[in-house]
Amino acid sequence: MWSGVAFALMAGLMWGLVFVGPLLLPEYPAALHTFGRYLAFGLIALPLAWFDRTELRRLSRDDWVEALKLAAVGNIFYYLFLSSAIQRAGAPLPTMIIGTLPVVIAITANLVSHQRDGRLPWGKLALPLGIILAGIACVNQAEVDELRRHGSESGGARYAVGALLAVGAVICWTWYPIRNGRWMRAHPDRNPRAWATAQGLTTLPLALVGYAGFLLWTGVLSPSASTDTFPLPLGPRPLHFIGLMVAIGLFASWLGTLCWNAASQRLPTALVGQLIVFETLAALLYAFLLRGSWPGALTLAGIVLLIAGVIAAVRIKPVRIKPEPVA
Repeated sequence: MWSGVAFALMAGLMWGLVFVGPLLLPEYPAALHTFGRYLAFGLIALPLAWFDRTELRRLSRDDWVEALKLAAVGNIFYYLFLSSAIQRAGAPLPTMIIGTLPVVIAITANLVSHQRDGRLPWGKLALPLGIILAGIACVNQAEVDELRRHGSESGGARYAVGALLAVGAVICWTWYPIRNGRWMRAHPDRNPRAWATAQGLTTLPLALVGYAGFLLWTGVLSPSASTDTFPLPLGPRPLHFIGLMVAIGLFASWLGTLCWNAASQRLPTALVGQLIVFETLAALLYAFLLRGSWPGALTLAGIVLLIAGVIAAVRIKPVRIKPEPVA
C-alpha cells in the first residue's frame, strides 16, 4: 500500500512538470513546446520498441490507426491546448481546470458507458461537483484580482482565452482515457506496456510533421521576424529548449507513466483515482515556486475545495443498470 502511494506521488511530481514548462520558456510558442516535447518522447520510445517488438508485430493496421488517433488527441492536441492556456492565463487556473479530469471523465463515462460500467447516481454527484466549481471559482477570482492589481486591460481577454483553451485540454483528455480503455477491454490479451509504446511510436511522426510544419509556416509567413527575433529552428535559447524538452519527455511522458502503472498494480482502482490529485498539487507547487510567492487565502481555499470535491466524487460507487427485458 505505502509503496503504491509513493509511486503515485512520484508520478504526480513528474506530471506536474508539464504545467511549468511553458512558463520556463515563455518566449517559445506553445506549438514548439508541444512538438518538441513529443519529439523527445517519440525518440525515447524507439529503443523501448525493441523490447516490445513481439507484441508490436501482433498489432493490426486498424490497431495502429487507433494508436495514431490516441496519440494525436491525447498527446499532441491535449498539450497544445494546455501549454497555450498556461502561457495566456498562467499556471494556477488551467491546473485547477485540469484537476477536474477525474470527475469529468466519470461524468462522461456515466453518459456513454453506463450500461457496461454502471451509472454514478446524479444526486450523489451534485454536491462534489458544486464543491469543485466553488474551488475553481475561488482560484479564478484570485487570478482576476491579480490581473487587476497589475492594471492590465488586454490581460483580461488573454486570460479568458487561456481558460477556454484549458477546457479544450480537458475535452481531449476526457476522450482519450475512455477511448483507450475501450480498446484495452476489447483486447484483454494485449500487453499494456506494448500498447503505450505503440502510441509513443505513432506520436513521433506527428511531432516531426508538426515541428516541420511550424518551421515552414513561420519561415514563409514572416521570415525576417523569425530570423531576427526568434531564430529557427531551436529559438533564442536552444540549449535550454532541448534540455527542457528532453527532461519533460523523459520524466513526465515516460517515467511518470511508469510510476503510475506501478501504483496501479499495487493499489485499488478507487484509491488510485483519488491520488491523481498529486499531479494538481505538484503543478500548483511548481507554479508558485516559480512566481516566488505563496498562494493567497482565496487560492488556498480553492485548492482545498477542489481536492475535497474530487475525493468525494471518486468515492461514489457506480450502480449497475439491469438490462431491459427483450419483448
